[in-house]
Amino acid sequence: MTFATIHKLSVELKKVNLGIFFIFRLLSSVSATLQHCTAEHQLNLIDLIRKHNLDDYGYIKMINFIRSTNCDASGLMGLPDGSLPWDSEAFLRPVLQDDPLLQTGTHTCYSGPSHDALLQRTQAAEERAQRSEEALARAMEDLHKLKLLAQGLVLNAEPGRSGNLSAVAELREDEDEAYFDSYGHYGIHEEMLKDKVRTESYRDFMYRNPEVFRDKVVLDVGCGTGILSMFAAKAGAKKVIAVDQSEIIYQAMDIVRSNQLEDKITLIKGRIEDINLPVEKVDIIISEWMGYFLLFESMLDSVLYARDLYLADGGSVYPDLCNISLAAAGDMQRHQERIAFWDNVYGFNMACMKKAVVPEAVVEVVKAETLISEPTVIQVNTSPEIFSLLQCSMVPFIIVMFSTGPQVMKTHWKQTVFLLEKPLSVQAGEELQGKITVRKNKKDPRSLLVTFDLRDRKQTYSLQ
Repeated sequence: MTFATIHKLSVELKKVNLGIFFIFRLLSSVSATLQHCTAEHQLNLIDLIRKHNLDDYGYIKMINFIRSTNCDASGLMGLPDGSLPWDSEAFLRPVLQDDPLLQTGTHTCYSGPSHDALLQRTQAAEERAQRSEEALARAMEDLHKLKLLAQGLVLNAEPGRSGNLSAVAELREDEDEAYFDSYGHYGIHEEMLKDKVRTESYRDFMYRNPEVFRDKVVLDVGCGTGILSMFAAKAGAKKVIAVDQSEIIYQAMDIVRSNQLEDKITLIKGRIEDINLPVEKVDIIISEWMGYFLLFESMLDSVLYARDLYLADGGSVYPDLCNISLAAAGDMQRHQERIAFWDNVYGFNMACMKKAVVPEAVVEVVKAETLISEPTVIQVNTSPEIFSLLQCSMVPFIIVMFSTGPQVMKTHWKQTVFLLEKPLSVQAGEELQGKITVRKNKKDPRSLLVTFDLRDRKQTYSLQ
């Protein structure tokens, strides 16, 4: 959301013969809209949300109801408990495209005890949006370039062939046990759920595109706690099949029952490669398969396996587009701490340790101010399976995208750092050319080997 869309906000009351109705008027921000509604029209949206205990689903319908009907403000505040005039699923369709009030959501309304607290949070969010506007513009440009590239790759792809991506499918269950055991621990799921960039992006895509999910059969590969499955069910899916091999699936079953969604969501324990689904084909596959450096863990293999076996003709896989970007960093302090450190350790020369330390890729949060180049999207010259999941649906939908780069809000993926044993000297305006090769580790198909050819140097790093 940019300030260009925020300026589409409403509202002002106008007296006419038939009563008091809402009409559109431009206001500067979400907070200005909330203040205007409360001060001028005695309509406190926060109180209305609390009174009827609205979740995000109900909040979206209420805002669209207000925008699409001639509402009496006092009548809204005086609505009794029980059936609400916006209960119809028809009010899920946005009346105003890119409506900032819909993007605010109820989670901000319950974040504090007062209306003022909400306004402060909203103002802070708008300030962050302004700071991020340039980064978002660059991201959109990169997305457009990658989309053109991916479209060309997809047109030349042979459906049903995953090449060497089948290595994970060939693992025996006991060989893959450690990977799934790691996802049986609650802490990793808590971290992912608290990653708002990740979780809210999936939620927003599904809630803003109910026509894509309505009456569809959805497969959730690697469902974890079942959050994506529940989003899909709330977005209108007819049936959701959620699959996970880790022990967390048992908690997901309890969570689904606690939210009265067991009639829509079926949970199955097992690897997608080893089980049989209760349906022959599905309309949509959703998954949060991305790992560190995008491809670590090789869960993409499982999504592609499911696509080739279960996706109906004309079906869709979400997310359906991704990229990897590289940027140069000039963080001499970090290099000193991790690499140069071994030159003198309490007076002893341990420089031989560098040969073991350098090849280990590091997953950490990179300080944006250490970047000394613009991010560059890797140009793919191998299997297009890696970067496009072949979206076949012709239904128009609202695009939701997010970045895991150091210039935007931190995610649980952080960034992957490849440290050079000896830093390169570069000049402002210089073009740094090189080649990157990413391949699976034959000893562990879920880990990666990443090789950089940069000037006269060649270094292979492991990500495991």
